[in-house]
Amino acid sequence: MSFANQPLAERLRPTTLDDYIGQEHLIGEGAVLRKMIESGKISSFLLWGPPGVGKTTLAKIIANTLNRPFYTLSAINSGVKDVRDVIEKAQRTQFFNQPNPILFIDEIHRFSKSQQDSLLGAVEQGVVTLIGATTENPSFEVISPLLSRCQVYVLKHLEKSDLLKIVEMALTKDSYLKTRKVELKENEALLRFSGGDARKLLNVLELVINADENEETVITNELVIDRLQNNMAMYDKNGEMHYDIISAFIKSMRGSDPDAAVYWLARMIEGGEDIKFIARRMLILAAEDIGLANPNALLLAQSTFDAVHKIGYPEARIILSQCAIYLATSPKSNSAYMAIDEALALVKSTGNLPVPLHIRNAPTKLMKELGYAKDYKYAHSYENNFIEQDFLPKEIKDKRFYTPQNNPQEVKILERLKTLWGKRYGK
Repeated sequence: MSFANQPLAERLRPTTLDDYIGQEHLIGEGAVLRKMIESGKISSFLLWGPPGVGKTTLAKIIANTLNRPFYTLSAINSGVKDVRDVIEKAQRTQFFNQPNPILFIDEIHRFSKSQQDSLLGAVEQGVVTLIGATTENPSFEVISPLLSRCQVYVLKHLEKSDLLKIVEMALTKDSYLKTRKVELKENEALLRFSGGDARKLLNVLELVINADENEETVITNELVIDRLQNNMAMYDKNGEMHYDIISAFIKSMRGSDPDAAVYWLARMIEGGEDIKFIARRMLILAAEDIGLANPNALLLAQSTFDAVHKIGYPEARIILSQCAIYLATSPKSNSAYMAIDEALALVKSTGNLPVPLHIRNAPTKLMKELGYAKDYKYAHSYENNFIEQDFLPKEIKDKRFYTPQNNPQEVKILERLKTLWGKRYGK
């Protein structure tokens, strides 16, 4: 592909750290990743962040800066064989006294367990330095042995100032655009549709300018919206529509509307949304919005997450639909969510309050002599497997965090707590 036919985003891809825009917390002066690069010694790491914030670009800059061989694999179209072939190539270079190559794997979260396993030996032995890019939380998507051998760096959404710098650079430095008369009169729609994604921002900018047959282009919000409505898909799983639809899906289930939940689910399925992403959000909702009103909801959501991971499309749509309808029609409670947030707020404000002596662990003679575990009452030794005693620090011993809500399941819980604790729970 000639330079003239390259997409704008590719033409403007930075080649040095100084040209790189954004992620100052990682590559700004004195930042951790920049210092590592400048030292010439890098270890394997993962770049976790949303699309279009510069993960691939950063990996290429690092390889260029350190003058390392650079291999790229995409998790979408690479198998175990491809991984092994790259590792073999890297091993051969070791005989020529070259620095170990960088292996960049885009969307590493899409690699299967066996594919990730095939990397372990090479990473551990230093045959390759792995740089993985992922839009998903590595804790969930990368196997523990590989994760433990990699540092994780989090990339953030680009700020408005960063995005405007990119637009300015495109209009003033790109060999083609700087020959056009372009005035950026309004930028709100341009930035909104980019969703903090630099690549999408440049794609939109290029589309708007190229669609204009006039000698001079004045970019306004109206012009951007008009061009996008005619040229872009209505669902973009990396952009604003993605977040709007998942929001509508969650709120429909929270609002007990199964019809709306299934509709928004269908919109996501038709748009090619990641089924694990959908299932993960239902798992969160089951705990956050249904909770103790129906504890089975969490079990079903977990089973759904496991099942769709194993089965995949198109059959997974049935499992997702069943779970969405179940969650939407289930009684609702956010008592567990409220309880932990209130407890966390108190912990932050009160610090590390001491554990009462009678419920401390006492594995040694000295601890016992100091009063650890003294006067602890073993609940099972008493009627109904309960005896009233203090379990909270004395400073907050009467504090309540959990407030049962008005649903059949938690009404039963409240009655039991009243029976056990009396006036503490309003009896």
